Amino acid sequence: MRVVMMGTGPFAVPTLRRLYESRHDVVALFTRPVRPLHGKSQAEANPMRDTAVARGTTVHDPESINEPHARAVLAGYRPDLLVVCDYGQILAPETLEIARYGGINLHASLLPKYRGAAPINWAIYHGETETGVTIIHMTPRIDAGPAIAQSATPIGDQETAAELEPRLAELGAPLVLESIDAIEAGTVRSIPQDRALATRAPRLKKELGQVDWSRSAAAIANQVRALQPWPKTYTFWQRPAGEPLRLILDRVHVEQAAAATAGVVLEAAGDRLVIGTGQESLVVDSIQPAGKRVLSASEFLRGYPVKPGERFGS
Repeated sequence: MRVVMMGTGPFAVPTLRRLYESRHDVVALFTRPVRPLHGKSQAEANPMRDTAVARGTTVHDPESINEPHARAVLAGYRPDLLVVCDYGQILAPETLEIARYGGINLHASLLPKYRGAAPINWAIYHGETETGVTIIHMTPRIDAGPAIAQSATPIGDQETAAELEPRLAELGAPLVLESIDAIEAGTVRSIPQDRALATRAPRLKKELGQVDWSRSAAAIANQVRALQPWPKTYTFWQRPAGEPLRLILDRVHVEQAAAATAGVVLEAAGDRLVIGTGQESLVVDSIQPAGKRVLSASEFLRGYPVKPGERFGS
């Protein structure tokens, strides 16, 4: 098949590499335009562009894949199939119709759960113990097309979004190839998604990272795991003297404890930094003061004189 790949982020790279290893012909990559990082002179990373250039594949980066010139360029490749993964643009019906078989998308959830831009993060945030990947035949509605293939995997108790993403990317790549072969052979079986079971996974926002200490320790621990590497989970140490200090929670775990006041420091000695929550307590294993490196709890307590009874929060 003549395949046009559409993708930008690292989640799509294993799929592109598998396509290169297959008998199919990757005729072009469409990706997002290169933009400078906020407040910096260097451009944001685009691992898909780097992978394609290394293989001599032509790369296009239109502002909108759906504008007439971009569609004309796409049509010039006479694609049989569009393979879309971590692209960042919605394909209009006219764009999907350019390819003989339309488009398929690799999505990082067990659809119809977690439709949207951040399925990995929201699955962890909500305490799911299992997730997976789904291949869908694309329609104009976001992540709503019929499922072609699906594969599940457990989420580790301490696994972060940053750790889970590459696992799901590798899980999905061979599934994409199997789906392409089934489409070509005419043996694909599409299963419509049950809209009643659909849940949303919207784009993450920075304010999602602030800790509400009235939530349970388990919920906060899930938040910490879910929001890595961005926007991360943060709180403030309300210092008795001086301005509040912003702290990023890096690694934490839950500890059963008697009822305590939410946000109040219960222990702060040796390697033990324990904070009360709405239910049980949260043990901080590693933490990052504003502008500093990540510190273990013992390193942090040696440098910052936190005392039991002091408060964390806004």
